[in-house]
Amino acid sequence: MIIGIHHVAIGVPDIEAALTFYRDVLGFEEVERSEFAGPNPAVEAAIGIEAPAAKMAMLRGGNAHIELWQYAEPAPRDLRSEPSDYGYPHFALEVADIDAEHARLAEAGMTFVGPPVEFGDSAAVYGRDPFGNVIEIYEIRSADRAKIANTAIARGEIQP
Repeated sequence: MIIGIHHVAIGVPDIEAALTFYRDVLGFEEVERSEFAGPNPAVEAAIGIEAPAAKMAMLRGGNAHIELWQYAEPAPRDLRSEPSDYGYPHFALEVADIDAEHARLAEAGMTFVGPPVEFGDSAAVYGRDPFGNVIEIYEIRSADRAKIANTAIARGEIQP
């Protein structure tokens, strides 16, 4: 049985700079950290990479986690995508005041494709973190849509 999405992994070139952005600017809480290098049978079996070297930080925000990875071995490739690409081209952060968050995040160094766009009962805009990864900020303004999420939280199906 699938319970839900636990985390989204993001490859970054500098884990400390990534923590500054995701923890200190976006407000995610750091809940775990690890580092490994060289032969490690359990890690190799889980990720399918021989003798990896990496730093990892798990962050929690609301009902989801972000897992930051800085690999040294194997050497990372730059595969940042565009919103139209196959794969995992972006993730969305739900916000309470999209205009205020847009201004705050732009001031903190996030670049956006433009101002938030109104969609009736919601608003959204895509931006990029300091490493070029696409992040959407998204505000739900419909009580019915918000009620669905709040009901799932009340039932214990998701954590706030």
